Amino acid sequence: MGRITLEGVTKSFDDTKVIHGADLEIEDGKFVVFVGPSGCGKTTLLRLIAGLEDVSGGRILIDGNDVTRLAPAKRGLSMVFQSYALYPHMSVRRNIAFGLKMARMPKDEIERRVAHAAGILNLTDYLERRPGQLSGGQRQRVAIGRAIVREPKGFLFDEPLSNLDAALRVQMRLEVTRLQKQLKTTAVYVTHDQVEAMTMADEIVVLRAGRIEQVGTPLELYQRPANVFVAGFIGSPRMNLFEGPVATRNGTTTLGVRPEHLRVQPGDAVAPDGGEAWGGTVIQAEHLGSDTFVYVDVPGIGTLDARSTGELRVQVGDTVTLLPDMHQLHRFDAQQLAMA
Repeated sequence: MGRITLEGVTKSFDDTKVIHGADLEIEDGKFVVFVGPSGCGKTTLLRLIAGLEDVSGGRILIDGNDVTRLAPAKRGLSMVFQSYALYPHMSVRRNIAFGLKMARMPKDEIERRVAHAAGILNLTDYLERRPGQLSGGQRQRVAIGRAIVREPKGFLFDEPLSNLDAALRVQMRLEVTRLQKQLKTTAVYVTHDQVEAMTMADEIVVLRAGRIEQVGTPLELYQRPANVFVAGFIGSPRMNLFEGPVATRNGTTTLGVRPEHLRVQPGDAVAPDGGEAWGGTVIQAEHLGSDTFVYVDVPGIGTLDARSTGELRVQVGDTVTLLPDMHQLHRFDAQQLAMA
C-alpha cells in the first residue's frame, strides 16, 4: 500500500513561506507528477513527503498513518535523485545492495532482491561492472534499482532524467513508466518539463509559487485548465492567450486557443457558420516535416502560433487567415485571471 495524503502542509524558511497549505490525495498505485516553473516548490514538497525537510504546519499521512515527524528511513519510501550518487569503486551489484547490507539484511535475501531488480531493469549482464563502465541511462537504472530493492510503499523521483540527453530522456521516461506499472507501486515524480508530465502521469499536480493550482489527469488539464496560468503552462506549444475586443466579443476577459485548434487559410477567408476569422501576416514559419508552426501577426490581437499537420506552403510576409475551432476556445473571466 502507498496512499499519500497531505493535509494543509506548509513550509517556511525563516520568514519566507514556500509551501502554502498544500492539500493533496495520492491514491495507492498512481503515478503522480509535480510540475511547474523553477522555484514553484515542487522539489520542496517532494522532500517534505520524503522527510528530508521538516514540515512547518499540517500533516503528512501514509496509508492513514501520520508520518509528519517520522525519520525518512521509517516512512517506507525510496527516493531517486537527479544525480546518480553511485559509488564509483563498487560494482553495480554492490551499489544496488549497499542499503540492504547497511540494514543488516540476510545475505540470501539481499541476493534475491538484487537479482530481481536487475532482471526488471535489464542490468543482469552488468552486475559486475563499475559505474564508470556504464552509459548514463544504465547508471540511472542502477540508481532506480537501489530504490527497488527496498520494496517501498512508494517511489519519489526528483527530476531523475534531467542529466540525460534528449533522445535518452524519451527512452528512459518510457522505461520508468513501464516499471511503475509493472511494480504497481505509488510514484511521485518531479519535473519542470510539462511534456514529460503529460506523457508519464496518471495525475498531474500543477504548482506555482508554493500553491497547488490544479490537480487532474493530463487530458483534464489540457482540455479544462482551471485558470490562465495552467492554460499557458500545460500544452506544447503553449496556448495562445489574448485580451481585447475579440475576447470581449466572446463574452470573457481573456480568450485562449491552442495552436493545433487554429486552421491556417492562405489569403483572406470567411469563417463558416458565423465563426471567428482572424487575418494577419506571417512573421515566421517553422517547417518540421510532420508539422508546420506558423507565427502570425494579427492586428488587434498580437502574435498567434498555429500548428498544422504536415507541410504547409507559407512563408514570411504571406497574408493568411486563422480560423479557430469555436468548440475549442477557452474563456477566462476576471476571477480566473486573479487566480493566476
